[in-house]
Formats: sequence, structure tokens, C-alpha cells
Amino acid sequence: MAITWSSFLKVTLRLLEGFENTCLIFALTLVLALPLGLVISFGSMSKFKPLAYLTKVFVWIIRGVPLMLQVFVVFYVPRLLWDLPAFSRFNAVIVAFVINYACYFSEIYRGGIEGIPRGQYEAGEVLGMTKSQIFFKVILMQVVKRIIPPMSNEIITLVKDTALARVIMVVEILKVAEEYTAHALIWPMFYTAVFYLAFVGILTLLFGFIEKKLDYYKV
Repeated sequence: MAITWSSFLKVTLRLLEGFENTCLIFALTLVLALPLGLVISFGSMSKFKPLAYLTKVFVWIIRGVPLMLQVFVVFYVPRLLWDLPAFSRFNAVIVAFVINYACYFSEIYRGGIEGIPRGQYEAGEVLGMTKSQIFFKVILMQVVKRIIPPMSNEIITLVKDTALARVIMVVEILKVAEEYTAHALIWPMFYTAVFYLAFVGILTLLFGFIEKKLDYYKV
């Protein structure tokens, strides 16, 4: 089927509707997973060994199991095993994505925090600073600088992982494009690459800008 201007415009508008859900999944996952990941990292670094052990095992399981399977588990298992009300499809995706990415973020946080030399904490104590002052005035921005590169990689991966929402029939941009294949239109599937590339390009520029702004923090 030949591509006409009217058909191109119609497909673009329909894909934009799906892309809205893609962006929503991305934004909700990021907003919820970033703070949750920090909490999990504190658990894995806890001096209370049982908590640290359980947290590390949980992170290991989540990082070791495919995200697609986790989406299935969140959506189907509560209803099948415990006869609990099922999550809506969209909510199941958000829960699975948040837990998954929080565990990945937690390891990035942990690496950034533990990578700061112990001497900087001790120097702050010698100067009479409290633990909170040391963290927020001395440590925090150094940790941020350390974690920006790996964090940016995970966040860009999240953009592409949003396509996994389609496995439980959540309508995102690839799901919309797939609907056109039933009408012998394959080009909308490839056209989605333009949306992903634009999204990733914007994030790449943003993280590059942030890294330049933090160049004066020597780590």
C-alpha cells in the first residue's frame, strides 16, 4: 500500500497517542524508582546483617530475572495464587518496572556512595560537621557526579524497555504500530524508531549537559 500524506499523518497521530503512554510509563517509573532505589541501597549497606543480606538477595533475584517475566508475575500471580484483585494492566506494568529499576538504581547508588574515600568523612568530623552536613555538603555532589554516567545508561535503557508493556496488552507506541501489521502496513513499525531516537537523543543531550555542569567536582 502506497504511503500518502493523509495516511502518514493519520499514522503519526495514532502513534503519538501510543507514545503518550510510553512517556507516561517512563516518567512514572523514573519518579518512583529513583527514591526507592536509594532506600534499597541503604538496606544493602546496612550494618544490620540480616537486613543487608535479605536486601542483596532480593536485588540479585530482580536483576537476574527478565523484566518481561516480572511483568507477568505482577499481573497474574496475585490473582492466581492468593485470589487477590488483579492489578490493572497499566498498574502492573508500573509496579514491575519500578521494582526492577529501583534494584538497578540501588546498585548504582551503593557503588557511588561506597566509592567516596573514608577520609572525607573523617575530615568532616574533624572540622566539627554533623553526619548530615558531611553528607549534603561534602559527599552528595561527588556521589551524583559518579553515578550520572551509569544512571544515564539505565534511564536510556528504560526508554526502550517501555515496549515490554505490550506483553500484557498495554497500548504503547509499539503496540499501536503492531496493530497496523494486521492491515498489511509494516512501515509504522519501523517509523517508531524515529520516536525512540528523538527521545534518547534528548536524554543524551540532557545528561551530557549535566556532566559538564558537574565537571568541577573532582572524584
